[in-house]
Amino acid sequence: MNISVIGAGQMGNGIAHVFAQGGHRVTLIDVSQGALDKALATIGKNLDRQVAKGAITEDQKKTALALISSSTELAAGVKDAELVVEAATENVDLKLRIFRDIDASAPANCILATNTSSISITRIAAATKRPGQVIGMHFMNPVPVMKLVEVIRGYDTTDEVTKAVVDLSTAIGKVPVAVNDYAGFVANRILMPMINESIQTLWQGVGGVQEIDTIMKLGMAHPMGPLQLADFIGLDTCLAILRVLHEGLGESKYAPCPLLVQMVTAGKLGVKSGEGFYQYAPGSKDLVVAPAFKP
Repeated sequence: MNISVIGAGQMGNGIAHVFAQGGHRVTLIDVSQGALDKALATIGKNLDRQVAKGAITEDQKKTALALISSSTELAAGVKDAELVVEAATENVDLKLRIFRDIDASAPANCILATNTSSISITRIAAATKRPGQVIGMHFMNPVPVMKLVEVIRGYDTTDEVTKAVVDLSTAIGKVPVAVNDYAGFVANRILMPMINESIQTLWQGVGGVQEIDTIMKLGMAHPMGPLQLADFIGLDTCLAILRVLHEGLGESKYAPCPLLVQMVTAGKLGVKSGEGFYQYAPGSKDLVVAPAFKP
């Protein structure tokens, strides 16, 4: 199958990785050649890690890499696609523009999927002339490791398109779960209020960063505390999703905590910026609480 992935960031390169490892021809598309070069290097390193662990062979790694090509031109990159997966920044206007461009350039029978974690599939589909072929395909991060794919049906998404995406997800070793198109879907409708409440708990002085994360890890058996997880996701991404939930559902419980808004405004975005609730030094795995939150 010919698959195009738009966006060469953390999610996009992971999606390209798993499709290529599943034997599909992948075109990775980004406006930045530098981003494409970085993504291909990341995919290579992640495949090397799998070889070192014995999960795949050296030949399987080479085969997967050979199936991936790249392009800085969207129209050229999607012209032969049977499936396009958009994995750009979580911004409504950007996604609508990308989907209008994909719709104009991709073959008529091509399925158009978005990796959005919260934005309405129906709204995105309405920007195209093929709403029945538009669907959500929400991979979890890190994509090569996490099994879940949240498959989101828009208002017009056909049964045939849903089945095709569910079957494809299963074929590449993922576990697809089909849900309906409401703000945040299932994953983030439940996860983001938990993260937001954790930030509220910190903001109100009920507990510190380490205390909150330790209680959730040891008391609730979470592999990662909610504040560390927020840093990993990106605090700007968390804020964007909460705003979608607040606007889409109209309930005050989804209003972002003022501390989260301040941190994003200050550029403290988590792992991607080097500081959020914790500090992140290059090459270090030590979890160090950020200066602003030390007792």
